[in-house]
Amino acid sequence: QVQLVESGGGLVQAGGSLRLSCVAPGSIFRLIAMGWYRQAPGKQRALVAAISSGGNTNYSTSVKGRFTISRDNAKNTVYLQMNSLKPEDTGVYYCTAGRWPDVMDYWGKGTLVTVSS
Repeated sequence: QVQLVESGGGLVQAGGSLRLSCVAPGSIFRLIAMGWYRQAPGKQRALVAAISSGGNTNYSTSVKGRFTISRDNAKNTVYLQMNSLKPEDTGVYYCTAGRWPDVMDYWGKGTLVTVSS
């Protein structure tokens, strides 16, 4: 079992920023794609952003230009920098790891992001 540990969620006003972090086991981090999924209230989980082991990135249309995914292989950590947040960005954000491009083999427990209007 791969343990993924997220941090950085919270409450922020619309237009603000947050950075999510996720630590993965060092034994696999460099070899695996990482991602962030979001589950908004009453909706299914959907991919927000993903980054391959080689650094290729993929974003959902709704966050492109506002969110940035990055990875630090030295720290076994993936980040999601979220800027210009909107109320519709509210949801539980899950860190994932797995095969590109879906990146959904392993899941963290999630961290709640609430954007107030």
